[in-house]
Amino acid sequence: MDELRAKCPWDKKQTFESLRHLTIEETYELGDAILKNDLNELKKELGDLLMHIVFYSKIAEEKSAFNIGDVIDSVCNKLIFRHPHVFGDVTVKDATEVSQNWEALKLKEKGRNKRVLEGVPPSLPALVKANRIQDKVRGVGFDWEEREQVWEKVKEEFSEFEEEVRSDNKPEMEKEFGDLLFSLVNAARLYDIDPESALERTNMKFIKRFNYLEEKTLLEGKSLHDMSLAEMDVIWEEAKKYDQR
Repeated sequence: MDELRAKCPWDKKQTFESLRHLTIEETYELGDAILKNDLNELKKELGDLLMHIVFYSKIAEEKSAFNIGDVIDSVCNKLIFRHPHVFGDVTVKDATEVSQNWEALKLKEKGRNKRVLEGVPPSLPALVKANRIQDKVRGVGFDWEEREQVWEKVKEEFSEFEEEVRSDNKPEMEKEFGDLLFSLVNAARLYDIDPESALERTNMKFIKRFNYLEEKTLLEGKSLHDMSLAEMDVIWEEAKKYDQR
């Protein structure tokens, strides 16, 4: 990176701001590699993300702010502070207690006036943000006593959404649909399901099956625009069977 910043015209002109969108893209590519369980691609994407960390650190070093060593020291100090059950004399009984302690230590670390939800970035995608909000409040004990209790909330929110659908009240429909989604994200969290990953796996499955439908249609010299839904459903069922091989 020292060589690149000194000799490469493109690398020379980069800033924190110019790299930001590229870093977001690399993070999503890493996420894709994880979902595909492609370890070779995972290795490459981790390297790309590491390169960005080094890049930001180099720019900061040029500003006399910090360097890569400071970044590593900072995360080491954080891990030691937030794992008193490993590096200190605190005793915990399970991973849930570790998570609760983690959130409490974060608040202590960042000052007494720090609020529980301040650590949730406003720019997070809504589905991810809902999950992080619920994780944060769980850390201070604001959660269901038994995870099965969440289903009553899901049913309640679905019923309220249905009521607004019958009334054809679009603004209230949107509001209640948001509440329903939030309750489903809560259910996913309680059952150790990452809602973002679950939805993305479904997206990938749908794309694969629809591509099969489209390819089969083209091979038969047909157009999707000229087919009935019943005709498409026949091939869709084929795609589902093909997908399960």
